[in-house]
Amino acid sequence: MTSRTRPQDAHPYLRAASAGVRHHTRALARPDGTSLTPVDRLHLDVLHGHLTALHQLLDRLAETTRPPHPAAGRHLATAHTHLWQAASEVHAAFHLLPSNTTAGTEASACRPERLPEGPPVLTICQRHLAAGHIIRRKTTPSDLRTHTTACVR
Repeated sequence: MTSRTRPQDAHPYLRAASAGVRHHTRALARPDGTSLTPVDRLHLDVLHGHLTALHQLLDRLAETTRPPHPAAGRHLATAHTHLWQAASEVHAAFHLLPSNTTAGTEASACRPERLPEGPPVLTICQRHLAAGHIIRRKTTPSDLRTHTTACVR
């Protein structure tokens, strides 16, 4: 006897992550559409982590979908590229926000080992560079718009 997964039970972690993003979006918005709190570096770091996790998921989905369904695989690969571009912009915004502990240009430099929070196992810059290696292996330069990064590692 085989059990079939109900549609609402499929991909529970992805559904939970999506629900968390929707909840966070609602919590940050006022009824008139204005934001309650300005964005901070921690918020962008968590958002960047979410985007890069989705980036990896789309990469794997595109790889497994492309052989049996080439057209669908191409669309997933395009979504993969666009998600990289979104993560890249979030990374750039992270470095434009002031740090909580230091002021000036030191805070905006991309030096993971000198972040005020210390060098955690995976900083936003390290995560961004890892995602950048994936996208550059799988796309051509013409697929990507001109991208510059402050990361020098």
